[in-house]
Amino acid sequence: METIDKNTSPQSNTSQTEVSNNPPPLPEMASFDEDMKFLDEVDNILELDEKHYPKFTLAKNKARFLRMLAWYKNKETWLEVAPLSGVSKLFKQQSKELEGIRANKLDYEMELETGALTPSQRSYRKDELKMCKVHEKMAVHLISKMQVKIKSGRR
Repeated sequence: METIDKNTSPQSNTSQTEVSNNPPPLPEMASFDEDMKFLDEVDNILELDEKHYPKFTLAKNKARFLRMLAWYKNKETWLEVAPLSGVSKLFKQQSKELEGIRANKLDYEMELETGALTPSQRSYRKDELKMCKVHEKMAVHLISKMQVKIKSGRR
């Protein structure tokens, strides 16, 4: 039995690796669905390891994600020493931006549901939808931290 276990484990690890590196015929769908499900389960994207970052089809979106991640990390650090007036101002900006993010997210979801897109357009919209989801999660996290700071500062 030990021989079977030893042979089975490396094979299953290899096939899992192969699945990750060489996805099934519709790779963007599997990757997209997996990433979206994973993003739903993550509380704070800022704490993810690099290996758990969402996958993007376009390199420009990965770069955009990394810039966004750095911006939110810097704002979170800034919150620790920020004056209440600055936090209130950023809170208003982020709340307004969150409305726009959610509107864009809804637009991309609706476009993907129509089925009238070319494969290239679908891939682009999926990347954008994933970016909106990531952006929304980071904005909500930052807004909640700012709410705590504002409430504690006004007492």
